[in-house]
Amino acid sequence: MKNIKALKVSLRQHYREYRENLDSSQKKALDYEMHQRLWKLPAYRKSHLIFTYVSKPIEVDTHAVITTALSQRKLVAVPRCIENHEMEFYEIRSFDDLAPGNFGVLEPIPEKCRKVTDFSQGLCIVPGFSFDSNGFRLGYGKGYYDRFLMKFAGDTVGLCYSACVQWNLPHGYYDRPVDVLVTEKYIRRISHEKFAGGKA
Repeated sequence: MKNIKALKVSLRQHYREYRENLDSSQKKALDYEMHQRLWKLPAYRKSHLIFTYVSKPIEVDTHAVITTALSQRKLVAVPRCIENHEMEFYEIRSFDDLAPGNFGVLEPIPEKCRKVTDFSQGLCIVPGFSFDSNGFRLGYGKGYYDRFLMKFAGDTVGLCYSACVQWNLPHGYYDRPVDVLVTEKYIRRISHEKFAGGKA
């Protein structure tokens, strides 16, 4: 049996290299297609509160998502990493509410933002190096989102380049798949129960 940890390390490196080798115009075009699909999702349109990561250069861009959601008068909450690999989310009103934090990622400035304590609803955009056909993700290995998603009861969506989607990824018993996977080519609905009443 393959060592799962070693396999994940290898997969992360593979998908990191793919993203680093995308030229800026190609990445911008792929991100644009994903944004268009995301904004058409009923789960996005109905949500008053959007939880999202603030993207780094190798990630699917969320800066445009944040700007658009704020212009639509939605509440936008972004994460701040704290001890024990946990995250806190804070509502932001603009990018002026952010400053470089752990790992060089832009994080909310607690003194300028309101902390979110209700995770019973909303839409969470989940990052990942890769997702599989069942909605499971390959994250960065720190477990921040794994811990958060255990207490999040709203809808979840993964944004991923189609070249980074695998049929199956190794995952643990407590891992939670996203409800919807969005790539530049298609939308894959994972949660049949949540979307049985209408198309996502």
